Amino acid sequence: MPDPRSTRRPAVRRPVVRRRVTRGPLAAFAVTAARRPLAAFRPRALATLLYALIALPLALVGCLLTLAGLLVGGVLSVTTLGLWVLALTVRGALALGALQRALARRLLHLAIEEPPAPGAHGADGAHGVLGRRRALLLGRAGWRAVGCALGAPVTAVLAYAAALGAYGYGTQSALHPLLKRWNHHTVRDGDSVRHVSLEVLGFQLDSWPRWLIPVAVGLLLLSAAPWLMRHALAPHRLLLAATLGPSAADRRIRTLEETRAQAVDDAAATLRRIERDLHDGTQARLVGLAMHLTMIRELIGADADRDRLLTVVDTAQGNAKQAIADLRHLVKGIHPPVLDQGLDTALATLAADVALPVEVVTDIGDRPAPAVESIAYFCVAELLANAAKHSGAPHATVKVTARAGLLGLTVRDEGRGGAAIGAGSGLTGLLTRVRTVDGTLTCDSPPGGPTVVTVELPY
Repeated sequence: MPDPRSTRRPAVRRPVVRRRVTRGPLAAFAVTAARRPLAAFRPRALATLLYALIALPLALVGCLLTLAGLLVGGVLSVTTLGLWVLALTVRGALALGALQRALARRLLHLAIEEPPAPGAHGADGAHGVLGRRRALLLGRAGWRAVGCALGAPVTAVLAYAAALGAYGYGTQSALHPLLKRWNHHTVRDGDSVRHVSLEVLGFQLDSWPRWLIPVAVGLLLLSAAPWLMRHALAPHRLLLAATLGPSAADRRIRTLEETRAQAVDDAAATLRRIERDLHDGTQARLVGLAMHLTMIRELIGADADRDRLLTVVDTAQGNAKQAIADLRHLVKGIHPPVLDQGLDTALATLAADVALPVEVVTDIGDRPAPAVESIAYFCVAELLANAAKHSGAPHATVKVTARAGLLGLTVRDEGRGGAAIGAGSGLTGLLTRVRTVDGTLTCDSPPGGPTVVTVELPY
């Protein structure tokens, strides 16, 4: 008996037809207009709106208090009380600036570096109450904060007006069909009474389809709200960044202080390394040499056999040679003698000792200062050592030029890349060394290479 399943007709698969729904220009505009206003109510946009609403009242209060303090302090400046009022005003402006920095960082994602405290550099004041007052009155950061407090209302009002226009009128216009029942005024014309919600130049927009006009305007305002807020806050951002952060002189002083501290630490570490190398290496070998010389003297006095005497002499000679090599290596680590012949010759000699082929191109002219030459030499040495050890590059290129008062050196390798300052590649130590002479170091090393490290030193 045949299998009944064999008599079934095979199932016919119907082709799946995917139809692409095309919208007309009007429908596409309606969908876009409906989506774009939602961007105005995203968390970051709402945080910007909150900042704009807070910034103006805060700026007005701070401006009035600062202005009042300056006026009172100026009037009383002939007395000691006036100086205290002025110092208190400057202190209040600094506190206001700290609050504005915190708000900008939290709501605008604008990170402004904190300026140095009054008297932090030791030039603006001394210890004690009188010293702190003097530091406040003579410090640049305090008076820059005062300038910010006086100018903040001018820039904050732009953001407030943009928030009011974009969000306030935009929301009211977009919801006009719903709000017109409550948001209206009554007009009496004889015995007739009319409720008018929105009227422009005698043209009422309360009935269909006229109310589509304010709805479209409201959606347009909400769509443009993030853009308007960003540009309206631009002057306020610039004011805060220019007055509440450290000045160029403060950054320079801070960099010099950090560089000085790092240089002191490096010098101490270098001295410890030299002491350790001398104690564990050269000193131990010289002690061994003295002992073997004593043994030689004793063997000569005892008429020892010739083979034993030669063995002790060979050992002493080996210790002497190794001590000399250790001393040469130690001296080379402090100041390579080949630098006395010039940086170009020193770099050529250095490249010959590297484990990968290195091309050296120099265009220096007049010799730089010895300290700059030494830093440039050790930078190239460290970078070539990193390239040979970590990059896997087939070759490297060193280019040194002197232009416009700067000694620029570039080390390039075609290795695997991925090097970064502070990632354990030794570049952090080089940056510290370079900054001791007010130099700069940059590293461009995308994954897959090439790695290009550029150092600029004052010539």
